[in-house]
Amino acid sequence: MARPFVSLVGFHFLNTKILGIPVPFHRNFDEVNLRFYVRRCVDGVVKRGVVFIQEIVPKRAIAAVARLAYNENYRRLPMAHRISFECAVLRVEYAWRLGSSWNRLQVHAAGEPHAMPDSSAEQFIAEHYWGYSAQPGGGSVEYHVAHPPWRVWDVTHAEFAGDAAALYGVALARVLNKSPDSALLADGSPVTVYRGKRISD
Repeated sequence: MARPFVSLVGFHFLNTKILGIPVPFHRNFDEVNLRFYVRRCVDGVVKRGVVFIQEIVPKRAIAAVARLAYNENYRRLPMAHRISFECAVLRVEYAWRLGSSWNRLQVHAAGEPHAMPDSSAEQFIAEHYWGYSAQPGGGSVEYHVAHPPWRVWDVTHAEFAGDAAALYGVALARVLNKSPDSALLADGSPVTVYRGKRISD
């Protein structure tokens, strides 16, 4: 039986364009998403993809466009991020506020970024190039996500702190409140998200 994985992922998007057009005041923003991973076999070819449980962004327009284009479960919440480098430790934190409480995703990393080893947990998590979103009335939308392989740092500490039950429900909170099985920090790259197409299988 395949082992399921759930990931809580933070991104800082830069120079974002929608359909090739930059939108003023919406080019640079944070996102935190909760996702799980799937595989779809098409004509003997396996497509490794992600399904988003919830995506959090700080801009209402970004959430609205994503819901309209892909029917993704976006929500808008106040957000902040912090990046620091002290005593040879790189610290990256994403924070988002629900009600009066802040939730935080934080990692500490050391050394220089390097290529992900083949067949590693980091490579499995990072290298999924398809997204799937359930649609009203049945079926799903499949869309291609393209980017070069990312380099990663060695993570020495990773934690989530916050009200996971209020964000994601009690069942997922039990998972998120545990120590993570793995964690990675990637340097990122240009990313292209293509138009989706509806599928029924």
